[in-house]
Amino acid sequence: MKIYSMTATFGKLQHETLHFEEGLNIIEAPNEWGKSTWCAFITAMLYGIDTRQRAGGSVLADKERYAPWSGAAMSGRMELNWNGRDITIERSGKPRIPFGEFKAYETHSGLPVPELTAANCGQQLLGVERSVFTRAGFIRLQDMPVTQDDSLRRRLNSLVTSGDESCAADTLGKHLRDLKNKCRFNRSGLLPQAEQEQALLQEKLDRLKALEQEITQQRILQKNLERQIRDLENHAAALRYENAQQGHAKIEEAKAQCDALTAQLQKLQSTCSQLPEKEAAADALGKLEALENRQIALNARLSSLTAPPIQPEVPVPFTGLSPAQALENAQKDTQRYNALMGAKKEKTGYLVFALLAAIAILGGAVGMALLNPVPIWLWIGCGALVVIGLAYGLVSSSVGAKKKQKALRKIAEKYPALSSDRWISDAEQYARQVQTYQEELAQYEKSRAALTAEKDALQNAISQLCGDRTPEAYTAHFSHILQVHNTYEAQQQVLQQAQKHYDGLCAVVSTPAPAALPDSLTLSREETDRALESAGFDLKQSQLKLGQCLGQAESLGSEQAIRARLEQANLRIARLEEYYKALELAQEALYQASSALQRKFAPRISKQAQEYFAFLTDGRYEKLTISDDFSLFTAAREEDVTHGVQWRSDGTADQLYFALRLAVAQALTPEAPLVLDDAFVRFDDARLKKALELLKKESDGKQVLLFSCQSREKQILSK
Repeated sequence: MKIYSMTATFGKLQHETLHFEEGLNIIEAPNEWGKSTWCAFITAMLYGIDTRQRAGGSVLADKERYAPWSGAAMSGRMELNWNGRDITIERSGKPRIPFGEFKAYETHSGLPVPELTAANCGQQLLGVERSVFTRAGFIRLQDMPVTQDDSLRRRLNSLVTSGDESCAADTLGKHLRDLKNKCRFNRSGLLPQAEQEQALLQEKLDRLKALEQEITQQRILQKNLERQIRDLENHAAALRYENAQQGHAKIEEAKAQCDALTAQLQKLQSTCSQLPEKEAAADALGKLEALENRQIALNARLSSLTAPPIQPEVPVPFTGLSPAQALENAQKDTQRYNALMGAKKEKTGYLVFALLAAIAILGGAVGMALLNPVPIWLWIGCGALVVIGLAYGLVSSSVGAKKKQKALRKIAEKYPALSSDRWISDAEQYARQVQTYQEELAQYEKSRAALTAEKDALQNAISQLCGDRTPEAYTAHFSHILQVHNTYEAQQQVLQQAQKHYDGLCAVVSTPAPAALPDSLTLSREETDRALESAGFDLKQSQLKLGQCLGQAESLGSEQAIRARLEQANLRIARLEEYYKALELAQEALYQASSALQRKFAPRISKQAQEYFAFLTDGRYEKLTISDDFSLFTAAREEDVTHGVQWRSDGTADQLYFALRLAVAQALTPEAPLVLDDAFVRFDDARLKKALELLKKESDGKQVLLFSCQSREKQILSK
């Protein structure tokens, strides 16, 4: 198959077109130009978009990653040549299905190509599954290591073991495995199902046998319980007959009691007819009780009445005086006392002294003025006048003070131990105390007189009520009358109860028939009832369990039918085990044959990859082996043993995987274009030249599309 051109609205590509020639095509473009997008577009056009893919972590699903940036629907067209026919395939979007609409037609005539569909387009054009094409037909820098894939592994295994990639041996092995799984696989195989049926049938037989034993036991138990219930019911009948005989005796006793109570009631009725009515007696007792209750309350009030007030004590200064007289005397004495205390001292003596002294001084002055020298008698006379005045003043002052003190003492003696400022207040307080006492005494005498009058009135009322009886005799008389009436009423109630008891016994007590069978049990009525209830419950449970067992046995089927099915299951298991052993023998034979073919043809793809790797490294590496998981081991000329890829440089590892992928692509996708996306970034110039030489040779038989961000490839080819 060869691609002529591609037009894409895919990811960042918007109605952009690429044209290709036969042989080697180098598409040189910078980073972010869309080289990887074009590579993804080729796969999407051939195999469609996997809508089941889901985004995870930092990885986007293709339907999201390559959704057009412009917001338009995803679409594309590819013009190609397949088996000599020019064909155009187109894909566009359906609602919610990217690239879901597919068309394939001949480019020049427009006639549809019915053998190509959206589902099988890549498989038909390239002859391989999607996973094989992306592993073998694409060579990317990030995908240089060949990872395992079931389709790739199956085709490589078939190719290197039998020289044929049709996978016939692998298909046969898978068919044998499927037959073995169909025969024995967990619980879904024929053998597990037959064994399960065998176990189920055997379990049914065991269960049926256990149910038959349980049915026999339950039937025996029911017979025993029915016999026990019959004996208990016979004993209950005997007890009822005995109780009936005792009931007739109780009826006679109850009748005799009713007759005796009737006679007593008649006597009481005769006595009550000669006495006052019950209501009159109760009314008389109620009146006396009300009067006595009032009397008790009145006595309590008299008892609670406080003692008469105490007359206040008369102070000593006011003895024999009324409160008004005491207050009047206190006021006069206070005024008199205050007047004496505030009177000035007697000044007459001092005035005489001052006059005589003035006369003496005047006489001396006149004598000094008129007489010179002044006669001695004048001096003596003046001095005598002064002395006489002084003596008179002193004597006069002393006599006045004594009179004042005597008057003050006489007033103070009336009020011993009291200061003069309290005489009036004490007199006023005494007057208030006397007034309060008189008011309280008048109130006390008034209250006592009222209570005494009320007491006398109550006593008169009690005397009038009782008449010639004392209150105690009055109470005893009417209490006796009331008691007789109450006894009569109580006796009536007793008679009614006795009559009801008699009527009840007559209604309950019957004459049942005696027990039909001899009775040897000694249980009481209560014990018999409990035993009957327990036996009846056990019988119902046994009947229920017997019904369940019979139903389960019926649902299981007959023993003969189950044994027949079990024999068939045993025969089927024996045949399946024989068939399973035959499949194991066939699988072992196929494995031995495949191993022999693998030992014969395994070196084929390894030899091709080794030749490519030796050419790329200019003969430095001559040995290359591939393990079952496609791990690579190489050895240089100077090395005695092979080493894994981790022993080599990154560039050498890329060249090693490139050689392997080229060999795989030649073996598995000989008709498909070979697509390379920046696969030679870590190749040096010498080995890049060798790689381009290999691609040039490959392009003689298939189309090669080399996408690169470098110009080295074109420069090397131009030289």
